[in-house]
Amino acid sequence: MRIAIASDHAATELKAELRDWLIEQGHEVADLGTDPGESVDYPDCGFKLADVVADGTAERGIALCGSGIGISMAVNRNPAVRCALVSEPLSAALSREHNDANCIAMGARLTGVEMAKACVTAFLETEFAGGRHQRRVDKLANS
Repeated sequence: MRIAIASDHAATELKAELRDWLIEQGHEVADLGTDPGESVDYPDCGFKLADVVADGTAERGIALCGSGIGISMAVNRNPAVRCALVSEPLSAALSREHNDANCIAMGARLTGVEMAKACVTAFLETEFAGGRHQRRVDKLANS
């Protein structure tokens, strides 16, 4: 799967861990930055991630900042993207199953590496259920 990953300066270590792990799993990963030591604004990182998911360059996106809140808000500014802030595997799976999320966000100050990996696994392995959920997702796209 083609996955884009982006972080602000608060989450560069978690981003690097997840990027390397995803590559080991056989995924094609686009690291959109930020590099360690750079201070950046999370909206800029979120907008960049949303653009590559919206245009199909990446099938899924992973957005990281200190809390996950700010970058998820930035990613969701793009109407073609549905980014869910997750903190454990069930919320990651439900974001896919019920909401057809194409991005997840996590907070590096709140989520450890192993929990983040578990969230990413659930996010990548869960299929959208469609059915009654499709009508609701369509409303998001048409608002």
